[in-house]
Amino acid sequence: MKIAVIGGTGLIGSQVVTDLNAAGHEAVPHSKSSGADVISGQGLDDALAGVDVVVNLTNSPTFDEAAPAFFRTSMDNLLAAARKGGVGHFVILSIVGTDQVPELDYYKAKLLQEQILAAGPVPYSIVRATQFMDFMDAVLSWTADGDTVRLPATPIQPIASKDVARAVAEVAAGTPLNGIRTIAGPEIFPLDELGRITLSHKGDDRTVVTDPTAGMFAVVKGDVLTDRNAHLAPTRYTDWLS
Repeated sequence: MKIAVIGGTGLIGSQVVTDLNAAGHEAVPHSKSSGADVISGQGLDDALAGVDVVVNLTNSPTFDEAAPAFFRTSMDNLLAAARKGGVGHFVILSIVGTDQVPELDYYKAKLLQEQILAAGPVPYSIVRATQFMDFMDAVLSWTADGDTVRLPATPIQPIASKDVARAVAEVAAGTPLNGIRTIAGPEIFPLDELGRITLSHKGDDRTVVTDPTAGMFAVVKGDVLTDRNAHLAPTRYTDWLS
């Protein structure tokens, strides 16, 4: 099966390409640097010509109110190229809870991306994942101030990027879901506790203070960033840290 991975050089995309090729498929990575520009549309017809599946793993450069415009333009351009190229399956990676946190511009943008795909002309699959373990350092940096890191106790179900990539590759190699598959890590933590575990493992003596107003996830109410009914990945957070 010939599969075009748009955004195929990034954290998830590069692993998806590796997994698909290891499974015997012909997975080709594409990015702006290789001539496939999802915003201008340049190079997309060539990238998707004659492929069976397209996996779109491109991401907005910002998490703010500009994100919806990125996803609308990129999806419109990719869907047009996919239809022209006769692509039979279009896969995207989204986020658990994206339809339940309207206060976050980025989550609204990802929901818009899902809606555009579902309304489009190509059979599709959406993989929703919980927060990546790989992004925990970034989360800590958002609210760090000297010797203190402030984090809310928002429930988080972190998943390793390698497990995300494996799930995306499996979905891409299968028949279109015309729906959503949800994946998550095997454990749920309050975000503040996850911060303490992370700093302790790194030998970082900063103190995590529980602050329900701190950071991007402060607006999240309840456990909408977790899914106990998701397909659970095998990698535990402490094993990933090690």
